[in-house]
Amino acid sequence: MLCWLPYLYISPVQAQAQIVSVGEGSYSTQLPVGAVGPQKANGEAVLPKISPTFSQPVQTNDFWSSLLFPFFNNPHSNVIHAHPLNVKAVSQGLEIGHSPTHVLAASDYVYPYTPQITVGIEGMNAAQTVADAYGDWTATALWKDEGAQMRATFGHGLPFVYFNIIGGEAKLDFSSSPTIWYNQDEVLGITVEGRHYGVFAPIGSGWTGDASQTSSLNGDGYFSIALLPDNSESTLQYFRTYAYAFVTNSKVSWTYDPSTSLVTTTYSYETQLMDSTNGFKNEVLSALYRHQWQHIQEPTLPTTYASPRGTMRLFKGNRFTTQLKFQGILPTIPDVGDYNRELLLERVKQVASEQLGPGPTYANGKAMGRVVEVIHIAEELDARTERDKLLAKLKTRLEDWLTVGGVQEYSYNADWNVLTGYPSGYGADREINDHHFHSSYAIRAAATIAQY
Repeated sequence: MLCWLPYLYISPVQAQAQIVSVGEGSYSTQLPVGAVGPQKANGEAVLPKISPTFSQPVQTNDFWSSLLFPFFNNPHSNVIHAHPLNVKAVSQGLEIGHSPTHVLAASDYVYPYTPQITVGIEGMNAAQTVADAYGDWTATALWKDEGAQMRATFGHGLPFVYFNIIGGEAKLDFSSSPTIWYNQDEVLGITVEGRHYGVFAPIGSGWTGDASQTSSLNGDGYFSIALLPDNSESTLQYFRTYAYAFVTNSKVSWTYDPSTSLVTTTYSYETQLMDSTNGFKNEVLSALYRHQWQHIQEPTLPTTYASPRGTMRLFKGNRFTTQLKFQGILPTIPDVGDYNRELLLERVKQVASEQLGPGPTYANGKAMGRVVEVIHIAEELDARTERDKLLAKLKTRLEDWLTVGGVQEYSYNADWNVLTGYPSGYGADREINDHHFHSSYAIRAAATIAQY
């Protein structure tokens, strides 16, 4: 029986071959005849938009993945919901906005994207924006336009965006006339369309302008922008204390204690303190989701933000821990016996007599899923003959999937770091979507075979 799919590891050396053997099975590094790989919406083949220094696996299922997969032919990005901020890459830089309230659109409640600030470099008109690096819940985008270059780091739960630029002056454009309620030295306090922001440049910098604001950053090339909960000077100064602790990475880890059923999850930021003078702290101000602050082990701050995923609470620190009790999963429903056993057995025999032929990953996966369920029912009915017939059909189908050369096979795309089943369907090939449940059908089938 071939059941290597859940444990597949594909090395760069392996990926050079057209057919790669794994155990008794194989996968291909070349598409089947007539098949397609990742494409834009217009059918054009596409490669990931990544920087020359990008050295991590390509992620196509994260909140920021439109940075590297231009499906709708946008060379920059779609709206990226980082919470509490929303951001979007454009040719001039990074749009930043906050949507604190929902609206009713038809029968849906939505939080519309409304940017207030566009952050960039004076005169920059980048042809594209690419992914430069990412953490477990943060990402860094990169813009280049001749001598101008900008990096921006944002993430889930970050009220800050951290910028590094070279080749020009930092520039802030606004969606409407801003109210600048604080402008001293390197710090700006700005309100646009009722949203409050703090801008924090290096010591010795200044901001100038009316409709737009520009700064040389005193030649240091970095600054940060934060969504503020209010427009008080005390809040601005509080955020300033933590504005120079630039997030460079984010990592999550967890442990499970079987004796207590507690899952302990630790979230950690890696930072670079850009300025250690003036009492600036090398600590991150972050906003926690409800499922985090309800179970956090450390104290949170009273400050909150509105978001589409509920109220977020401010937290100070580079590490926090949550604890949740795992309540277990009921794998089967107890046999209470209030059914017609003879009729059920008849239906099991009917399924056992049917063919389990080939098909696309989704449709064939569902068919295998049906057989898996009936195998378990047959076991409960002590219908071993029917159970074994169904197991044999399942083995044949999985062996076909896990062997190159038949009507079904798996193909690995090294550019996208993705394994796709062919025949495909519903965009699993060209959009790289739905892989989690297309593959889970095969994994569950393999697990059922291993069970018996």
